[in-house]
Amino acid sequence: MQIPISIPGLSPSMHAYVFLTLTTLCWAGNALFSRLAIGEVSPLTLVTFRWLSVILLLIVFARKDLKRDWPMLKPKLGYILAMGAIGFTGFNALFYIGAHYTTAVNIGIIQGTIPMFVFLGTFLLFKTPVSSKQITGVIVTLIGIVVVTSAGSFEQLKSLAVNKGDLLLLIACILYAGYTVALRFKPDVAALSFFSVLAFAALVSCIPLIGYEIITDTVQMPTTKGWILIAAIAILPSFLAQIFFIYGVSLIGPSRAGIFVNLVPIFAPILAVLFLNEPFHLYHAIALALVLGGIYLAERTGKQ
Repeated sequence: MQIPISIPGLSPSMHAYVFLTLTTLCWAGNALFSRLAIGEVSPLTLVTFRWLSVILLLIVFARKDLKRDWPMLKPKLGYILAMGAIGFTGFNALFYIGAHYTTAVNIGIIQGTIPMFVFLGTFLLFKTPVSSKQITGVIVTLIGIVVVTSAGSFEQLKSLAVNKGDLLLLIACILYAGYTVALRFKPDVAALSFFSVLAFAALVSCIPLIGYEIITDTVQMPTTKGWILIAAIAILPSFLAQIFFIYGVSLIGPSRAGIFVNLVPIFAPILAVLFLNEPFHLYHAIALALVLGGIYLAERTGKQ
């Protein structure tokens, strides 16, 4: 696969580390943008205009790559379209709806579960060997999610009063983990051409979503601030981050690349506290430590 930006003196693995770190910083920014968008544009309209904007960017930047790689993309077209609908539209629709009911801090921490779901997906589909320590790591991560979704309250946990936004975010993470695992079977083409088909699938699958908002009279067209946020989302977490992520996975594989999502729950709370003045409670710190510790345990023991 072609390198999006070649950095002299870096090995392929180091290229992957740089681009995957930038990817997670953009994704952490998406948690910030999702909260800022409340009241500025309705969530499903935001998803639709997000992918429409990405398509316009791809028309400018990806035409040559797409034309060259089309013969290799066409045989797997149905598979790629399904990936785009699930990993892009499904994930983002739940993400932006969930943002109405939870905080950017929670969003960032819950996104840290994606590596765990990638790990489980590769185990279920490819029967990768699993150690007892890896299982322990998954359990520790799950405990961390229970802590954050219950706001650290045992009484809330007993009553099963789980935040609706957190639950939607968790489902969204499962969808994106499935997309990450599916990248293993992507055709060996340029990141831009592959992403173009994914983005087209995302835009087409958005049509019934915005149609639902129109029919139910819940649609809100973007304000001026809403358009600015759509532009930022289209360029950073949608366009650049996805290209970098696809490239990183092609270099080091989905399991190792998925581990970098652990940076999202670190970057997102920092951005939320700095720019949204959101509180960072003790239970957030405990949940963050459990999520990161569990994934670290699973990944470290998996390499031994």
